[in-house]
Formats: sequence, structure tokens, C-alpha cells
Amino acid sequence: MANNNSLVGTESFRRQTINQVIIVQILVIIFLCINLVQIVTFFKKEYFYTTARYILFAVTLLSDSFLLFMSDILLILTHSHFAIQVWSCAVTCAVLLLYTTVTPVTLTAMTVERYVAICMPLRHGELCSTRSTMHCILIIHGLSSVPCFVILSTFFASASLSFYKQYQICSVEIFIFYVWQHHLRSAVYQLQFLIMCIIIVFCYVKIMKVAKAASGEDKKSTKKGLRTVLIHGFQLLLCLIQLWTPFIETSDLLLQLDFRLYIDVRYINYIMFHLAPRCLSPLIYGLRDEVFCHALKMNVSFGLYKRNIV
Repeated sequence: MANNNSLVGTESFRRQTINQVIIVQILVIIFLCINLVQIVTFFKKEYFYTTARYILFAVTLLSDSFLLFMSDILLILTHSHFAIQVWSCAVTCAVLLLYTTVTPVTLTAMTVERYVAICMPLRHGELCSTRSTMHCILIIHGLSSVPCFVILSTFFASASLSFYKQYQICSVEIFIFYVWQHHLRSAVYQLQFLIMCIIIVFCYVKIMKVAKAASGEDKKSTKKGLRTVLIHGFQLLLCLIQLWTPFIETSDLLLQLDFRLYIDVRYINYIMFHLAPRCLSPLIYGLRDEVFCHALKMNVSFGLYKRNIV
């Protein structure tokens, strides 16, 4: 009788896991389609790919889409218990760690661009030119690679050469051998996000001062800039929440209490703090921008939506 109950429980758990994976696939396909429409809209209009804030917005769209696609593949491999060699997992995780940080760093750069546009309007054309924006993208990727470099360099210093040839289920956790590595990883991310939060608050305060002194059309423009900075702050908060999930998932108490509960918690974390922020934030920004939203409606309606803004 006990064996029958165990078999039923195992079958029920397997079915639940399959259903969870299917739900994730549906959500990922929907979100990738939304991002794809926005990316196509960006490349269809010259004004977008010659303007700094839209170029940076496109960077967030591309990085989030790539991250969604790669993390979804890892999810499928993990649930199917498909093991790959550690060296190939290291390459995959290096790319994932890089693009996990690219979006928040880009959001900070977008905030700085709004600060320059409102507080230093005479220098905006020089500092935020297309050429400068391309250099900025290189700097963004350089800064975003710091956590990846720290995590993997501690692994390379600790692992034996034979470990790279082993087959493991791929995840970032297999590169963390010691507790201090986990703490170091957390400290690097928290420091990076603290710096980004300080930059966003600084820009908000400076823009607010200009908003108080402005009048008429300038006041309207600066208020719009303030709202944009607040949205970037909200987007950054969503990205920051993602960093708290490993503390819940690596809890021994949760794992000891109930393995199914542990799996369910990881699943909810993935949906709420990994998938949702990467999809909602670009959608919010894209729909809020009047010019981009107009072009987006034109694409979705196949040119039936007519209204000239630019």
C-alpha cells in the first residue's frame, strides 16, 4: 500500500513539474514575441537607432530577450535532468551572469542620459551622440562582466582540471564550493546595485531642482524626465529583487521541511522575479514613450494606426 502511494505521489509530482515547465514555455514565448515586436519597431525607424535613449532601450530589449531564451533552455535541461560538461556550463553561465547585469547597468545609463538632457541641455548633443552611445554600450558590458569575473575566477582558482570534464546539471551553484564564495558573490552584486541606486537618486534630485526652477514647456519636460527616472528606479528595484531569491532557495530549512515546497518556491521565484521583471520593465517603458508607442501601434496595426508625432 505504501509503495502504491509512493508511486502515485511520484507520478503526481512528475506531472506537476511537466505542467510548470509548459506554463513557463507559454510565458516565455509570449514575452519573447512582445520583445521581438519592440525590437523590430526600433530597427524600422532611423530616429530610434540614432537617438541615445532608444539605443540604450534596445540594449535592454536584446539583453532581456537573450537572457529569457538562455535561462529557459537551462530550465528545460534541469527539469529533464540532462547533464553537460562543466566547461560548457561555465561558458553558458558566464554569458548568463553577464546579461543578468547588463539591463540594470543600462537602466542607470538611461537615467544619466535623462539627467544630461535636462540639466545639461547644451552638452546633450555632444555627450549623447550615437558614437558616444556605442562607447557607452562597451563600458556597460565591461562593468556588467565584473560579477561574472569575480564568481568564475574564484571557481577557476578552486577547481581541479578533472572537474571541467565531469558531467553536471548546469547551474551557477555548481561553481560555488565554499560559503565565502556565495557571500562574495552577494557582496559584489549588492555593491554594484547600491552604486546604481545612488546614481539614480542623484539624477532624480538634480532633475527635481531644475523642475522647480523651470516654467511652461520646460517644466512639463522636466516633470516627464522625473517620471522617467522614477520608472528606471522601479525597473532597477525589480532587477534587485532577483538577487534576493538565492537566499530563499539555498535555505537548508526549506529543503528539509518539504522537497516539493522547495521546488514550488523555486518555480514561483523564477516566474515572479526572473521572468516578470525582464518582460514588464521594457514593456512599461516602451508603452510610456509617446514616440515609440506610436511606432509600435503602427507596426502592430500594419500601418492602419495613423498619427504623426515625429
